[in-house]
Amino acid sequence: MRKNKLGKSDIMISELTLGCMSLGTEQKEAARMIDYAIDSGINHLDTADLYDFGLNEEIIGKAIKEKRNQIILTTKVGNHFNKETKDWFWDPSKEYILQAVKHSLQRLNTDYIDFCMLHGGTLEDPISETIEAFEELKKGGLIRAYGISSIRPNVIQEFVKHSSIDGVMTQYSLLDRRPEEEVLGLLQKNDISVLSRGPLAKGMLSNQAEKLIDVKGKEGYLDYSYEELKSINQKLSALLQDNQYMNEIALKYVQKHPTVASAVFGASSVEQIQENVNFDFTKSLTDETYEELQQITNAIRYDKHRIL
Repeated sequence: MRKNKLGKSDIMISELTLGCMSLGTEQKEAARMIDYAIDSGINHLDTADLYDFGLNEEIIGKAIKEKRNQIILTTKVGNHFNKETKDWFWDPSKEYILQAVKHSLQRLNTDYIDFCMLHGGTLEDPISETIEAFEELKKGGLIRAYGISSIRPNVIQEFVKHSSIDGVMTQYSLLDRRPEEEVLGLLQKNDISVLSRGPLAKGMLSNQAEKLIDVKGKEGYLDYSYEELKSINQKLSALLQDNQYMNEIALKYVQKHPTVASAVFGASSVEQIQENVNFDFTKSLTDETYEELQQITNAIRYDKHRIL
């Protein structure tokens, strides 16, 4: 599997990332999924301190203990949580970020995090203080690079202007093309990589699309009605060539943009990982197919959080 450079850092991440939020709480099965992903060429695992209130990080830490040097490890901070009461609140303060990263290091059983992201963000945050915390962690060798996980163009712009972020995780798929208008070009111009979250749109762009549209798209999705989702699925299915699957074109669609370093998919079983890795990713979508896909779906716009 190809690896792409993360921003201006020296970190190389696989073009597919295993999003670990859905790994579950059974250590043996989670380790089996992680091992399968690694054996398939995936070197990048994405978690967050809030997932299962720290337990997800602990499970990953145990699973990669003997193979830490094979892994690019990403986690996210900013949600101040209480493991016992299962409560949390947003806290992007320098004090909390420094504390949260140290706790993540303990749970992950490692002495450094490759890539650390702010898990959200608004313009009301103390952004300069947040940046200061990440820069301090980077200087101290506790993290190698940092970025933000956000769908808000105006927040992304502020970090682009005032920080040395190397990556932004944002929701991007054939059904959610909002980043194409305001985000992707800005990040490409500044040598900042995109980690595309939700490329399969809750499974509505997967091999199980027909069934999942009936479940998750019944009330519509973003600007699409249920009927539009059904129609899009039929048109996309008609485009599939021999031995080609919906997962493949959905993942390759987001990977087509040069600033996308990796497509991040979640999985709760080895079989789901299998569905996303058994393709020839050395063959990108042709420009013709890429444009056809854009004609089938809509370039919807952000109606809030626009770039100022």
